Amino acid sequence: MSYRRALTLVAGGSAVLALAAVAADSRWCFGQQPREAAGCWSRVPVLQAAQPAWTHGSHTPSTNGQWDFNWDKRDPSALSNGKKKESATEDPSSEQDNSKPKATRNILLIRHSQYNLSGSCDKERILTPLGREQAELTGQRLAALGLKYDVLIHSSMARATETAHIISKHLSDPDVALVSCDLLREGAPIEPVPPVTHWKPDAVQYHEDGARIEAAFRRYIHRADPKQKEDSYEIIVCHANVIRYFVCRALQFPPEGWLRMGLNNGSITWLTIRPSGRVALRTLGDAGFMPPEKLTRT
Repeated sequence: MSYRRALTLVAGGSAVLALAAVAADSRWCFGQQPREAAGCWSRVPVLQAAQPAWTHGSHTPSTNGQWDFNWDKRDPSALSNGKKKESATEDPSSEQDNSKPKATRNILLIRHSQYNLSGSCDKERILTPLGREQAELTGQRLAALGLKYDVLIHSSMARATETAHIISKHLSDPDVALVSCDLLREGAPIEPVPPVTHWKPDAVQYHEDGARIEAAFRRYIHRADPKQKEDSYEIIVCHANVIRYFVCRALQFPPEGWLRMGLNNGSITWLTIRPSGRVALRTLGDAGFMPPEKLTRT
């Protein structure tokens, strides 16, 4: 990530959290067999450091009902403000055109399939027989959409990894990069409002998971790079809490409301991010392609 982009991230949040997001661009995910990711997708290994402090207010939209077009700190007009011209004859409008994104990113967020809840550790929490059926159905649905997928990213937790590998078998392009990322692991993103009594993580868990999941949001949910020429379709297989938090943040809704939504196992949530920075939610937790007897929320 460039020094300039690091500074713009700092402008949008705490400096320490911005460093977490910067690190996410270069260190926290890694390519994985059988299909190795190329380029930037394959350079990020496992998250290990403790996460920085952050507050609810720093992520709650405060735009007085107006859309913040620079929500991802990639608005070309904001990036060019104050930039020193290379020469007196330089055309500022031409420079801005070159920095403008032109492609639309389509991000399909998949919740992992049903898994063994009785496992004592992550490697034992593998998919149930029904969970494997669900993953097959999700893979078939993604294939039936007839889209050209660019990458398949997944949480490094066992249930998400297994779901992703089953889905990958149904994609028409065998060269779609399969990428594992620790930032996408399940966790407690932010204390929900209203509070619930059946699930109460302690302050340390919110402190650590919240910054990690926010870094994942900044890593994956943003408008296209100006160098991207064609619209992209990217699959991310992860977890219900992560997906719900992403949706709230992307739509500039209060992120504390994430627990008000429910997602079935294997469901598809589709976000579209336009070059202008506009974000649309095309589907939320779509599982209508599964027979009723196959639907679960575990």
